[in-house]
Amino acid sequence: MLQGCASTIKLRYEYLPPSTFRLVKDAISASTSGVTEDFQVYQPVFTPSGATDETTQAYGSENTTTIAQTNTSSSCQIVLMQHSFAYSYGVPFVGTYTPPNCKFNRVTMNFTVTVKGRQYDRLTLMYFNDTEVWRTSTAEPTQSGVRWEYIKDMTEFMYFWNSPQKLIFDLGNLVDSTYTGIYNTTLTATFFTAQDTVEPADLILPISARQGAANAASVFTLPSVNASNTISFPRNANRAVFTVSACGQSTEEFWWSNVLQSNIDTFDPYDGTLYGYSPFREVQVLIDGQLAGVQWPFPVIFTGGVVPGLWRPIVGLDAFDLREHEIDITPWLPVLSDGKEHTFEIRIAGIIDDGKKNGYLTPTVGSSWYVTGKIFVWLDDESSVTTGSLPTLYLPPPAISLSQSYTQNSTGANQTLTYTTNVNRYLSISSYIVTQHGRGTVSWTQNLATTNYGQYTDAGAIQVNQQGTHGTDQSQGGVFYKASYSYPLWANSSYFVEPSGNFTLEATLSRGLVLDIQGTPVFPTGLQPFKEIPRSAPLVSGFSGTSLNTIQNGSAYYFASPSAGTSTTYGSTNQDFTFSGIDISAGATDTELYYRSVAAVNGTVVRDKENVVGMEVSNYGYPIDAVPDGMSVQGVISPKAALGRGPGDPKQQLVQGAGS
Repeated sequence: MLQGCASTIKLRYEYLPPSTFRLVKDAISASTSGVTEDFQVYQPVFTPSGATDETTQAYGSENTTTIAQTNTSSSCQIVLMQHSFAYSYGVPFVGTYTPPNCKFNRVTMNFTVTVKGRQYDRLTLMYFNDTEVWRTSTAEPTQSGVRWEYIKDMTEFMYFWNSPQKLIFDLGNLVDSTYTGIYNTTLTATFFTAQDTVEPADLILPISARQGAANAASVFTLPSVNASNTISFPRNANRAVFTVSACGQSTEEFWWSNVLQSNIDTFDPYDGTLYGYSPFREVQVLIDGQLAGVQWPFPVIFTGGVVPGLWRPIVGLDAFDLREHEIDITPWLPVLSDGKEHTFEIRIAGIIDDGKKNGYLTPTVGSSWYVTGKIFVWLDDESSVTTGSLPTLYLPPPAISLSQSYTQNSTGANQTLTYTTNVNRYLSISSYIVTQHGRGTVSWTQNLATTNYGQYTDAGAIQVNQQGTHGTDQSQGGVFYKASYSYPLWANSSYFVEPSGNFTLEATLSRGLVLDIQGTPVFPTGLQPFKEIPRSAPLVSGFSGTSLNTIQNGSAYYFASPSAGTSTTYGSTNQDFTFSGIDISAGATDTELYYRSVAAVNGTVVRDKENVVGMEVSNYGYPIDAVPDGMSVQGVISPKAALGRGPGDPKQQLVQGAGS
């Protein structure tokens, strides 16, 4: 039995009186019988039909549905890609995009995938030429097959949609006699017009490996390369925002569960070497060698992560749509507009410790981090030149506080390890800027804090991690933007290896995301669907921003017999998701616009309730006693690898706890 106490995450929502909505199924075929419909919970997306998301139908299948229909806008569609990814490592799909022959100021994409057999989850990146425009990942299949689709608002990339582009879609996959799953994909773009839309960037500059001309992916792989570009910047910019996309893979996939570097050999006789450089990571953006901003990454858990049974059919937070982080670099415009070339760089930092309480940032981390960046630029007239003062930088090093302790058994072998990692950082960058439309002081500030408590017991067989990250980013003086975010995570995982080589994995997780956005972000706010719904349209003008609040809880068990080539998983997951408008009046209660509460047991949805602007639009239930006992899944090669515990297999089989 796993021990521990998950932290409590508060969900904010309120009930509004009902109005009338109709469920209208999109022109997307339902799943084939026996095929599992995987899905990510997210707020509705604005499409020509109205507010569209995925809903569990009366017959239990997940289907893309317009949950609140509006006046249909004229639209047109283009199939960007129909492709099966099999032997595709280093061989991305390459196609050509040509703008449609219709008027549009909004674009949504639909990505639909089917796969069956055995296969790992795969990270997937989409590019226009050298610029990454979307990052997603795949679900792990079953023998009978899985299917999923994801709808994404891509209006922020109007700069690309308005002209022909080379489309590069990189889904690296491997097929052999064991791993048989081939990802069959369709990517469709829908173009339409809306009365109320944001002003898109005039220019988007990639900070990437720039391999598009060679029909290759343009991702940087850190720390093995230098992730920098030296570019010429336009002299007439009035706003510039750097967005960074970064996630850990391989030995860095579970970075949040790593130990301090001085502790990596604590259980070496039994558990082998653990992954180190602390459970803290910082993504840094530098301009000409000076820090311009940071991202403390969200701990994405992919569909094969920890225990596979956790993510059937509800995938982990952001697994189908990895968020980018915005860093306003407008205070740097007086420097960037000088007509000279400037260097932009992305780095990943971990922590090196002294074996006691002290640590400092290091660019040395495990392998690998996949990173790219891009700069969204808004321009004045070509004849204008932006001027101003050099930026004033307040960039103190982060405050790092560590602790570590261990206990031993009667033989002197290490039995437990307890460690904490606390980091606080504040930075501020400001300058006086003169553009065609005005002058004044602009600033970018970030205030972040994180704490991670980790404990190993049973000589490394059982691990508990509790992490909480909080941050506030703010742009002032020019285009206002404020992001406040927190992502708590509690995980308790264990493995047990029998003398026969059979092994089990067990895990319980509680994780959440709270994201409040005010002002004018680069990416869509999510309010657009609710501007088109009569019930909520009068409310939207009174919002200063949006609030996303979700929590996901789950527990799962996995059994594998490597000699027999079989593996089975059991699991249950539930998620509550609330999307609200932040009232423009300070201190007022947020207004719930969308709410979904969904639960699944052993790959079957047993509860799914949805509200739109306070009205219940869907309420599905399925008897738990009718749920299948378990699922056959992709085999895990090593229990350590599945849990992110370090390379290789355990040095000794953990039977009743090693060294006890």
